[in-house]
Amino acid sequence: MKAVISNTESKSKRLKIKIPYKAVEWRAQIKNIQGVWYHPEQKLWSVPNIPTNIDSLKTILGDAYTIVKKDGKIKLPSFEMTSHIAKQVEAMMTKLILSGMSKSTVSAYRSNILHFFKEFENVEIKSLTKEEIEAYIYRLKSKNSISNTKQNIIINAIKFYLEKVLGLPRTVYNLTRPKPHKTLPDALSEEDAYKILNALPNLKHRAMLNLLYSAGLRRGEITKLRIEDIKSHDMQIFIKGGKGKKDRTTMLAEHTLELLREYYVAYKPSYWLFEGQSGGRYSTSSINKVFRKAAKATNIAQWATPHTLRHSFATHLLMANVNLRYIQSCLGHASSETTEIYTHIVNINNNNVRSPLDRLMDKRNKK
Repeated sequence: MKAVISNTESKSKRLKIKIPYKAVEWRAQIKNIQGVWYHPEQKLWSVPNIPTNIDSLKTILGDAYTIVKKDGKIKLPSFEMTSHIAKQVEAMMTKLILSGMSKSTVSAYRSNILHFFKEFENVEIKSLTKEEIEAYIYRLKSKNSISNTKQNIIINAIKFYLEKVLGLPRTVYNLTRPKPHKTLPDALSEEDAYKILNALPNLKHRAMLNLLYSAGLRRGEITKLRIEDIKSHDMQIFIKGGKGKKDRTTMLAEHTLELLREYYVAYKPSYWLFEGQSGGRYSTSSINKVFRKAAKATNIAQWATPHTLRHSFATHLLMANVNLRYIQSCLGHASSETTEIYTHIVNINNNNVRSPLDRLMDKRNKK
């Protein structure tokens, strides 16, 4: 009886572990590894690809495992672009841009519908039935092993073309989608959050990390913050055009405001709150590097990402008995169901809401 470990290359973010059905004890121990996920459609487990987790797996499995190296990327067969396909792509790109879709959505839809156009190049796409399109998606899953996420993107791209470009009604193609997975987000402890936020000597970097955590922001929202978005008189931060292109406000921590004032004096940004070395907006990839540097300096949370600070913000507010609706508003979730992933039981009434960073700093100052 052996387990199978795959995606062991250094660039892979997660290790995948296939556990034999009878290995009950192995599964029980693997469940205790931080950041572990179970993938029911593949019937395997995955953990962050960090040295401590590799050591834990070796301790649990002993010599009873096999390593399979995979690059983890699903690539559909390449083909030569014809003028007919190019015309279809151009029509879709035009509609995507006019619809105000984000650059990432435009890129994802374009790359994931090319193979669809090639598959039905000699067919009138308007005449395709739901069964024919689902048969095409089934072939992709069975022959190319596309993930559920990729399947959903392909369906979204196809439906956009059919409904927005060709003008067909939405009711025509109610394509079958994979059952969504409900996984709990990873969050740091309050102590680990404090260490991450204060790990770097660079004032600018600390200011960005503190903002991510204290206001529950996304990376992209940090890079789009303008100086005028920091509303110190109301102790709020204005988020313009967040996810879904929705404006919102979130809390401004007292400690973060002090840090931002110190940062402003030292760096003197002109328009964007955080600017790159050559001017313009700071990049999201640079925020990733800043966070990884902080995680490495503390030697904790090697599995974490900048988004983990957002998860931690929500989790720590719940720990402080803050109303779930308020947390939903701060995070910018359209539905309360998205926010409810952080808890199963909420019965809170708190009229004096403070950022978890201020509460954390109060604890530290009392020591």
